[in-house]
Amino acid sequence: MKEVALVLSSGGARGLAHIGAIEALEERGYHISSIAGCSMGALIGGVYAAGKLKEYREWMKTIDRKKMLELTDFSLSLNHIVKGTRIIEAIMSFVPDMPIEDLPIPYCAVATDWKNGEEVVFREGSLFDAIRASISLPTFYEPVRRDDRILMDGGLINPIPLNRVERHEGDLLVGVDVSGHDYKRQWEKQHRVAEKKKADKSLKAQILDKLIPDNIEFNYYTVLSRASSLMIRQNSLLMEQLTHPDILIDIQMSSYGGFDYDKSEKIITLGKQKADLTISKYEYLSCV
Repeated sequence: MKEVALVLSSGGARGLAHIGAIEALEERGYHISSIAGCSMGALIGGVYAAGKLKEYREWMKTIDRKKMLELTDFSLSLNHIVKGTRIIEAIMSFVPDMPIEDLPIPYCAVATDWKNGEEVVFREGSLFDAIRASISLPTFYEPVRRDDRILMDGGLINPIPLNRVERHEGDLLVGVDVSGHDYKRQWEKQHRVAEKKKADKSLKAQILDKLIPDNIEFNYYTVLSRASSLMIRQNSLLMEQLTHPDILIDIQMSSYGGFDYDKSEKIITLGKQKADLTISKYEYLSCV
């Protein structure tokens, strides 16, 4: 059996593809001997390390837009929109919290210390404290305050912590990176939608065109979102160049965004397909 040190990247809902990648590795005879993650990768990795990935996947099947709203505890704060307590409590209802050092396999999660700009690596203490800190998307989730630190999303510093996972002699370093977007296909898709709107001459379409102009994809939110995404992607690529993982499962998406949690099965399937292709290529080249 081939031992794997597995690293899962940040990526919001796109990180559900990590589940498919894990399934592909296990079905092909790989054994995950350690795991590290950032943001959504820290959540999926922690749930896996706790032995509750199947339960998490089944729970995700129940998530639709209405359930997402129910799990969103909005805040009146000026530095975040969502408290983030409700979603963690929901997951803890079937994944009990435990000390990281008591998990069946070595696990770590990364977060960012907002005060000094340094990376914080969780290797001990509460599993869900580590997860909650790692997923604290700036301005969206409430930052976590621990030991005079203000902790935010680990993706700000190390979106795919290939240099933090515990290694064992003879294991394979495997990274799953969902930080990338297929930007060209996204742009083409947006313009197809815009052209379709222009072709619709109905009164309803004309009213919507006034309310939502064709250049809606180029506004304050989309510019900031794309800029952040590009910077995270470049940090991921740099880490991959520095660490040279044995297998890199790079899952770029054009149809799914960071908040598409109601599309879990489609994203998981995509992750498994991409992982199978990448592993097949690695195994073929290893035998040549």
